[in-house]
Amino acid sequence: MTSRWTPSSWRSLPAKHIPSDYPEPAAITAVEAELRRMPPLVFAGEARRLKSQLGEVAQGRAFLLQGGDCAESFKEFAADNIRDTFRLILQMAVVLTFAGGKPVVKVGRMAGQFAKPRSSPVEVKDGVELPSYRGDNINGMGFSAQERAPDPQRLLKAYGQSAATLNLLRAFATGGYADLHNVHRWNLGFVEHSPQGARYRELSNKISETLNFMDAIGVNSVSNPALHQVEFFTSHEALLLGYEEALTRVDSTSGDWYDTSAHLVWIGERTRQLDGAHINFCQGIKNPIGIKVGPTVEPDELIRLIDALNPQNEAGRLTLYGRFGSDKIEARLPALMATTKREGREVVWAIDPMHGNTLTASTGYKTRPFDRILAEVRSFIEIANAQGVHPGGVHLEMTGQNVTECTGGARALSDIDLGDRYHTHCDPRLNADQALELSFLIAEKLKVDRSAPSQAAE
Repeated sequence: MTSRWTPSSWRSLPAKHIPSDYPEPAAITAVEAELRRMPPLVFAGEARRLKSQLGEVAQGRAFLLQGGDCAESFKEFAADNIRDTFRLILQMAVVLTFAGGKPVVKVGRMAGQFAKPRSSPVEVKDGVELPSYRGDNINGMGFSAQERAPDPQRLLKAYGQSAATLNLLRAFATGGYADLHNVHRWNLGFVEHSPQGARYRELSNKISETLNFMDAIGVNSVSNPALHQVEFFTSHEALLLGYEEALTRVDSTSGDWYDTSAHLVWIGERTRQLDGAHINFCQGIKNPIGIKVGPTVEPDELIRLIDALNPQNEAGRLTLYGRFGSDKIEARLPALMATTKREGREVVWAIDPMHGNTLTASTGYKTRPFDRILAEVRSFIEIANAQGVHPGGVHLEMTGQNVTECTGGARALSDIDLGDRYHTHCDPRLNADQALELSFLIAEKLKVDRSAPSQAAE
């Protein structure tokens, strides 16, 4: 297949959730041509580095932390927002590293996560029907015919915003902002002000003791520059294949095709048809690939998907994101994990506890209860351990901002609180406190299960 594959091969196949109603078809063709002339956003060597680290996750020697906005927006694009989400991921990674005893691979849903597939192509308000909002790189949120019309120029704006975001992320990652001591001091601030601060103080104290010991023997950011910087990767859903195709380039080192829009791209629950365009496109690129695995996937179908995307069974090539819901995971995940283990497939198993736990609150807001999110993560870890599979990571929709979009958490946000700061352009996100609290709770679970013998039969 790969000898005949080209970045445009997908165009002859069924392609779901890609706009086909641009007012002027020639305009989208012109924009894609302009994007093909743009510099790459990431480099093939960086994607290979991420694949290597994900290979460590697949082997049980590392943990994946992937998170960021449900959908990036033009309106909320600001250096502070990028910084705060980057900082949150670093804070969470420190907690998970100390608890799990393994390095944490840090991947942001950033610098390209604009488009979203929607359950309905239309939205109705007060008897008026318009196309649904599909992400800022397609159309606008405003409820008017003009706003909701797909505009190809938005792809160019999304590219520019992605480039600026990546530039700032690289500066934060290598310029001292990510120094391990600084990150831990931010965690201490969270512990101090959290309603359940005492619960997290023990782990934070252990981190402090370790850092103090390392400093005492001369292992610090001066003697060891690795403590002064961090590796950080970007990802998004490969939904708009015209955009992805335009940024797919031949790597001069290997001769392979890489999608230079992000280090990792994933295929969503709604676009993972084996004979569809999205699977075909991702078959030909050498980036690490993810695929969302929901409650409708059967074990034999999952194996076919794995073999289509990772025919050489390479560790680090493919990440499976379970997204079942706290009420379905125990019925659906064990058989899938058992099958991948029995068939010897080298995959990373991670959990997306957000999408299966969405509901409408009594106040009319779409929300996600923190307790359900936590319950699905706990079930994921327990099921993985029972099956003898490494619980490889979490994939979260979250923000470093103090929003009120998910209920619950230590501060016990209620349905009534949702209207205070409900800023999402699509789905509800964990706020900074909720996300960091979740990392402490996951850390506790990983620590307990790391010390317990595996329940799986050899």
